[in-house]
Amino acid sequence: MTRRQRRWPIHLALIAVCFVMLVPFYWVLKTSISGENIFSYPPSIVPRDPQPFYYVDVWYAIPFARYFLNSVVVSILTIVANVVLNAMAGYSLTQTFPGKQIVLMLFLSCMMIPFQATIIPAYLITGKLGLLDSYLGLALPMFSTIICIFVFKASFDAVPRSLIDAARVDGLSEWRIIWKVMMPLAKSAVATNVILSFIWSWNNFMWPLIATRSQDMQTLPLGLARFISYQEDTTGALYAFCIMVLAPGILLFLLAQKEFVQGLTTGATKG
Repeated sequence: MTRRQRRWPIHLALIAVCFVMLVPFYWVLKTSISGENIFSYPPSIVPRDPQPFYYVDVWYAIPFARYFLNSVVVSILTIVANVVLNAMAGYSLTQTFPGKQIVLMLFLSCMMIPFQATIIPAYLITGKLGLLDSYLGLALPMFSTIICIFVFKASFDAVPRSLIDAARVDGLSEWRIIWKVMMPLAKSAVATNVILSFIWSWNNFMWPLIATRSQDMQTLPLGLARFISYQEDTTGALYAFCIMVLAPGILLFLLAQKEFVQGLTTGATKG
């Protein structure tokens, strides 16, 4: 029996698992264009009388374009800040300095603290800075995440020390080493930071709910809650809204999935 023949049961099991995981996504997409009752029995596999009316309904029922713009701006600010700050923090953790182990333990300990436990200090700090109800204020608490710092650290640890020493001999400062040497070699870590920070920012509901005062600054998750409160029969329109919110994140992941997986597995294997 060849190696390929021995592995076909594994492939068959993976295909079955993928099918089970994709069924909910297909069902959301089907309901968004058909408006069928999700509790109807027997359920229909093929959408009945598909039409884009529900997407149009979402666009005009609420200021969707404004909410979408707000989410895009906040996500861009979050992505840029995460890449810059996490790269600098990750590079510093690859160096040797007194108290490094204490800093690492402190970071690991802070990962166990949920954001909900720090939301009051975050609100007070943002208010003192005068950033409430602003794009910068919406993105500020997500400017850096510990898990993304460790993603950069793992990627930078894989870079040979001789390359960094050579850069220093050539007269490069630590800042230029990060951006001229380390970052081009850490594309997978950058992609991982971009995807994770985008998803966390794009789907964030609690912080925008607290930090916004006007409807013009609300993001898509808040727009979804507002849309549900406006509509009575929201089966098709609600699922259409979900598709419109999920589409950018899924597209970004599909474009950078290879780098994302590499970024998460950097340092986990040898050889």
